[in-house]
Amino acid sequence: MRILVIGGAGYIGSHVARAFLDRGYEVTVFDNLQSGLRENLFGDARFVYGDIMRPEQLRAVMAEGFDGCVHLAALKAAGQSMLNPEAYAEANIAGTINILNQASEAGLSPIIFSSSAAVYGSPQYLPIDEVHPKEPENFYGFTKLEIERLLGWYDQLKGMRFAAIRYFNAAGYDVEGRVKGLELNPENLLPIVMEVAAGIRPKLSIYGTDYPTRDGSCIRDYVHVSDLAEAHVTAFEYIRTHDKSLTVNLGSQIGVSVLEMVERARAITGSAVPAEMAPRRPGDPAELVASSGKALELLGWVPKYSDVDTLVSSTWKMYEKYVTR
Repeated sequence: MRILVIGGAGYIGSHVARAFLDRGYEVTVFDNLQSGLRENLFGDARFVYGDIMRPEQLRAVMAEGFDGCVHLAALKAAGQSMLNPEAYAEANIAGTINILNQASEAGLSPIIFSSSAAVYGSPQYLPIDEVHPKEPENFYGFTKLEIERLLGWYDQLKGMRFAAIRYFNAAGYDVEGRVKGLELNPENLLPIVMEVAAGIRPKLSIYGTDYPTRDGSCIRDYVHVSDLAEAHVTAFEYIRTHDKSLTVNLGSQIGVSVLEMVERARAITGSAVPAEMAPRRPGDPAELVASSGKALELLGWVPKYSDVDTLVSSTWKMYEKYVTR
């Protein structure tokens, strides 16, 4: 089987490429290296330098013939999307239209799409399942939801099957250390904590300690990136077997608070991880926890590496080489 992984040099994309390679697939990575890294390219995968904003480049690679495609190419900073919606509309929505049109022309199906829990907005109930109302609160989440709607129409009109995989908080690194490049400009909690532990940042800001949670800090659902990657493979295989599209949440179903994550990081890294308490940030819900029951039912997906200690230790292995303290 031949798989095209668009955005396969990025943080999640490199783990997805690795998961397909580990299952014996022939993998081609298509990436413009804007946020992806050459260090994340594997010798047993083919690399094609290209940009989703260049339809002719997509056409050329897709004409080679693939059994499926994974789409991970997108801008992803929620806060930045509110300041520069034009860039997010262009890269995420227009870029995806290019992918879909060229895939349709090439007869390429299915497409496994990297979606996000940002499509839901603030939770109306917990845990969040796939039928939860979709009311994104940032433009990034809006683009992901619009792409899902596009996929639904291309499925209906062109027979292009898809999986929309809604991630919660991706974290961690390949436990075997095969992914070499650090995520560029991280905005999530764990890599920021690691940067403080390594001395790259002087301190960590904890935004809000007066939430109605067990310790007053926000609670989030973290899922290991290797567990996410495995789900891309099983989603592809599900569609190949059943000829049906699907949409699933991926989360650990276990909430971890900011303070709990920081304490485990201190214990595992041996660093003091200096932190300051800061006011709440607008739009930060107290708690976000996924229901991944549908992924278990349809894909048999059970996270293997999403416990807090594995998340922290696999990330620290990437950062400890940069210790400056």
